[in-house]
Amino acid sequence: MSAALATIETNAHQALADLRDVLGVLREHRDAGSDSAPEPPQPGLADVPRLIEETEGLGTRIAYADSTAGQVPAGVGRTAYRIIQEALTNARKHAPGATVSVRLSGAAPAGLRVEVANPRAVQPVDHALPRSGLGLLGLEERVALAGGKLRHGTQAGGGYVVHAWLPWPEPARAGEGAR
Repeated sequence: MSAALATIETNAHQALADLRDVLGVLREHRDAGSDSAPEPPQPGLADVPRLIEETEGLGTRIAYADSTAGQVPAGVGRTAYRIIQEALTNARKHAPGATVSVRLSGAAPAGLRVEVANPRAVQPVDHALPRSGLGLLGLEERVALAGGKLRHGTQAGGGYVVHAWLPWPEPARAGEGAR
């Protein structure tokens, strides 16, 4: 029974992600007749290399590894992108000069794993840092809505790690679900 409930939950989350995609297309279509520019699509996993390149352009060194196997669903990819984006932003603020490690791995149906880690700062932080924590709180909510799990905190030798697991359902086969 718990397997059936997990399947229902996963499908519900995927349906919500699909609905967001449809609403985005409808919003673009509605706005096409107006003078305002259409809202650009939200970034996903395919946009991570560009995010890393932009972050490196700001002076952060990044070690990036992606060993995912298969096509990551769009909603999962968007959530993974946001996790990486927030973690890189925090590493840049709190650990200047440190090399940040970004690792992606997984496949359907095991799930997608995202890990962003940095050692302690190599350079001194020369400005007061905000300690709101709202970015991580937002990530926790986003990951929970996706049916995943998020852990973050300091590492034993200093530094910080953000680790997430996101469900990655197997693609529906033709003819399934049409009952």
